[in-house]
Amino acid sequence: MSKVAQYLNEHLLGSVSGLATLRAKYASDAGVLEVTPELVVFPKTTNDVRKAARFSWQLAEKGHVLSLTPRGLGGDTTGGAVGAGLLIDAARYLNNVLYVSTKDKTKIAHVQPGVSLRTLHETLRWHGITIGAYTPDMADTTVGGAIAGGMVTYRSGKYGTVADSIDRMEVVLANGDLMEVGRLNKREVSRKQGEQTLEGEIYRQIDGLLEDNAELIAQLSSEQDQLGYRIDKVRQKDGSIDLTPLFIGSQGTLGVISEVVLRTDFYNDEESALVVACSSADEARDVADAIKQLAPSALLVIDAAYFDAARARGKRFVFDGEEGVQGTIIYASFDDFGDKARERKLKRATKLIEKKGNKVYTSDDKRIEDLYAVRDVEQVTDVPLRIDETVVPLGGAHIPEGRMGEFMGEVDALATKHHITLPLKVDALTGLVSTKMTLHLAKISDKQKVFKVMTEYAALVAKLGGSIAGGQAEGRIGAYAGYSQLDEAVVTLNEKVRRIFDPFGTLNPGVKQATDLKALARLLKS
Repeated sequence: MSKVAQYLNEHLLGSVSGLATLRAKYASDAGVLEVTPELVVFPKTTNDVRKAARFSWQLAEKGHVLSLTPRGLGGDTTGGAVGAGLLIDAARYLNNVLYVSTKDKTKIAHVQPGVSLRTLHETLRWHGITIGAYTPDMADTTVGGAIAGGMVTYRSGKYGTVADSIDRMEVVLANGDLMEVGRLNKREVSRKQGEQTLEGEIYRQIDGLLEDNAELIAQLSSEQDQLGYRIDKVRQKDGSIDLTPLFIGSQGTLGVISEVVLRTDFYNDEESALVVACSSADEARDVADAIKQLAPSALLVIDAAYFDAARARGKRFVFDGEEGVQGTIIYASFDDFGDKARERKLKRATKLIEKKGNKVYTSDDKRIEDLYAVRDVEQVTDVPLRIDETVVPLGGAHIPEGRMGEFMGEVDALATKHHITLPLKVDALTGLVSTKMTLHLAKISDKQKVFKVMTEYAALVAKLGGSIAGGQAEGRIGAYAGYSQLDEAVVTLNEKVRRIFDPFGTLNPGVKQATDLKALARLLKS
């Protein structure tokens, strides 16, 4: 055991390990990059996280950087949950629901960052409430991971994200100090700025940054862009300041989330759904526009290539065997309270679609689980068919309304140029698009293709006025591809925000930062 591991084990209630096999396990997340940590830390309390951060800070003051990378369940696809130095696993012990209140007008849940959304949902549903953006079919992630990763789900169009539910939050800063994050009025901000602490310094410098860059920040306002930090959301017209938006999508680069208080919604266990088979993407967009008028809880437009790939893995779908069923598939659902309300919407949707001549499959005549299989087809294709293949996700891009048709055509051209397939799954309620490519990363040409395609894809999204970081934060690969599309002044502004919180560069270095291509290429899995 190293001296650092032994020292930390003496001072933490949790445990620290430098075991090679354990470090190898934590070297990768759900993406294609690999970084082996020096040590893995399993904190049992917030104080354990604070002590680890303080130790890292003290080393950095002496010129030795031992970085901190917070991690939940490792579901990040951007390389944001891997790092050298100390990897902080919050999911093993910091995974408790501390308090649930259903008596107040605002129903809240007080949780630790490592609790999974699935566990939280199962706990809250007994009280008749849940986190609005969550559904039980989602790939599991932690509360801290969902917030720090800027996760957007297909229910976000109706319910908002997990981050939108934040009432207040507690964060461990780079030096180990604890800060509660929430909205402060002008008097409270002034009081904070008078404190001789890192928190006081943060408020002083953020206030100065807002003043000095007011014109630039005013141009950044976008609800669907997590590239960089949301500095434009920090100050309100009344002069109050809330640092919470900076931590949403920050991927542990500004601090480590230690506790969160979330607002909850009433939970409805009943849902109606439908699936529509369309002959083309243009036809699918017309059908989706018609369904959108009925305020569905989910509305997805899914490329036929996903279903072809799933069939190659042995899957079958409700529309298989039907004559003329090909092209693009639509999935929609309604979760209104009351059977009659859902039934009315389902009937209205069916009439609208059948008038257009499309075949409709509804939960009235099919098992809803079979319709869910259509919705979740992308998850089936996350697992490659062959051992030498790697599925490379391109993240959740946001495309402005009215540009989706042009975007689809450009993506087809990009796929043809690089001899790959880029199937699209579009959330018609939010404008978010996900896609992936299958490559052989043992080949040098395919390793190069990862960065070529990502760079050209980011340029295409930017040309149409969108963002490649609409569905989640950019991590490492997204930063490489996306920052080249930003004005230099914006990149510099983001760097200043980061330095304010992390002056020694100890918090998840390499993530949400401009990256050298050669250095990034060395991190690719083989």
